[in-house]
Amino acid sequence: MRGRSALASLVAAAAVLLFLIDGGAGAMYKVGDLDAWGTPPTSKPDVYSRWAKSIRFALGDSIWFLYPPSQDSVVQVTPLAFAACEVSDPVLKLNDGNSVFNLTTPGRLYYISAAPGHCQKGQRLAVDVPMANGTYLPPSANDLAALAPVSAEGPAGFQSALAPAGAHPSAAFRAAAGAGSVVAALSFAIFL
Repeated sequence: MRGRSALASLVAAAAVLLFLIDGGAGAMYKVGDLDAWGTPPTSKPDVYSRWAKSIRFALGDSIWFLYPPSQDSVVQVTPLAFAACEVSDPVLKLNDGNSVFNLTTPGRLYYISAAPGHCQKGQRLAVDVPMANGTYLPPSANDLAALAPVSAEGPAGFQSALAPAGAHPSAAFRAAAGAGSVVAALSFAIFL
């Protein structure tokens, strides 16, 4: 009996360790897949909105802004500050040229350049982050107001409260496999 108890404890500890390792891992995305965060070229004024719509982000992912620190910066802002390109009261400002924002909160997150005139030229990004179960939060009135001047299509990911088909694979995997595998492993260990 003692051997089974030790084995059960070992299996449970291994399951918890795997959950902690997997639960903290997320993908890192270079913003825009461009050489650097900067004003979009006139041939692609919507490069950042198209890029954000092409990716299914998940909680735990990160977005990476690369730019010359002497020439630019990136600020996380509120929806209304995003719509107005207002940088005076940011949620968070980074200006090191190698800025990483961790996506730890579900909802729509907003980022703009703090360099004068850059936001007005399209250097801004709105990112949709679903909840851990893969569903998206409904847009707030401020979210809708922020996106009105950016896109006539409306916000991506907010069309319904359910995750769109082809949602970020790690969101579904983490929700189903992450917590579920720990519970299953612990249940299995108890019955050993």
